[in-house]
Amino acid sequence: MQQDPNCIFCKIARGEIPSRKVYEDDGIVAFHDVNPVAPVHLLLIPRAHVPTLYEMTDAEAPVLGRMMAIAGRLAKEHGATDGFRTIVNTGRVGRQEVMHVHIHVIGGPEPLGPMIVRKGSQGD
Repeated sequence: MQQDPNCIFCKIARGEIPSRKVYEDDGIVAFHDVNPVAPVHLLLIPRAHVPTLYEMTDAEAPVLGRMMAIAGRLAKEHGATDGFRTIVNTGRVGRQEVMHVHIHVIGGPEPLGPMIVRKGSQGD
């Protein structure tokens, strides 16, 4: 499994940086975001270092699929019982801040705000 010695998420996966882990197995680590935007804000990462979705290949498809498969269970276990949002930011335009593929799982008891505000939209 390839890892980047300088990547913060690789360091979390290796246990070098503390995190509030909620799940881990041989290929995935899930933990609370340190700057949550909602009552439930988890990050799911592959243990292997893949910088962005651009670099994902068929070889990583099983772990990415497992990450999506456990997202709902983790969201529900942590209080997002009436829906949640998954977000994968990619690259500069997608506002990816950490160059290690990760899925945000965001929710809580109240509806989330709009995902993207359309130009000229009145918020509907």
